Amino acid sequence: MGSPDFAVPALRALHAAGHDIAAVYCQPPRPAGRGHAVRRCPVHEAADALSFPVRTPARLRKETTEHAAFAELGLDVAVVCAYGLILPAPMLAAPRRGCLNIHASLLPRWRGAAPIQAAILAGDAVTGITVMQMDEGLDTGAMLLREAVPITPTTDATALHDMLAAIGARLILRVLEAAPAPVPQPNEGATYAPKLAREDGWIDWAQDAAVLDRRVRALNPWPGTSARLGDDILKILAARPEVGTGVPGTTLDDRLLVACGAGALRLTRVQSPGRAALDADTFLRGHPIAAGAKLG
Repeated sequence: MGSPDFAVPALRALHAAGHDIAAVYCQPPRPAGRGHAVRRCPVHEAADALSFPVRTPARLRKETTEHAAFAELGLDVAVVCAYGLILPAPMLAAPRRGCLNIHASLLPRWRGAAPIQAAILAGDAVTGITVMQMDEGLDTGAMLLREAVPITPTTDATALHDMLAAIGARLILRVLEAAPAPVPQPNEGATYAPKLAREDGWIDWAQDAAVLDRRVRALNPWPGTSARLGDDILKILAARPEVGTGVPGTTLDDRLLVACGAGALRLTRVQSPGRAALDADTFLRGHPIAAGAKLG
């Protein structure tokens, strides 16, 4: 049970290990992209390629027919990874070994929808994967296996996503084979990572450069980080903090060094609307920006 790219390695690992996959559940196809063409999610695409039966209910909470269909599968276990729907109690109880969730944090830190981004935004030095036994709470179930990874000063969400997806695929196979004893989560230290919204990507230059550096690394590719430059919107794909002092949002040179609340942020890769992403030097050859320009 999963939907985005993050869940695909786990599906493929289960298949490669010889597990009998009765069904794949994922979000239903939806309009996406500029043309709003209806698209299947990445897990749906992967399941079709592996010839697994796919189910795409839009809702589960009160859908008793869905509960019954799930129970009729006669499952030993359900593996859940970024599925996108909350499983109601009848579905949690249906598999003989319950429902196991692959979660992208070291629980109880960063329960919720966006743990990878939250860990980078907070400046955490470490994160990881937790495989847990699901209960009716929000990522509150007992822990079965964890593995930690460092977050370096240059780690971005894309790299961390791919690393954790691979670890999750490996850990779920170990859990299914070894059946480790569940360890209850402590409530102490629990934090929550709410779902991101598009407006979270707007840069506030009054913040410190170190904070904005983490925001750029955490929120790309989605929702992305952006600033206003005159009448245009400049998408900031990569940046690094540097020494600098000035009015927040003002360029300090002609190479896209922007003053922040403390320090400055060097924009190293940017994108204009409808144009290709470019490194800063290439961008500036076609769009020169002098010192003293204002970004909003």
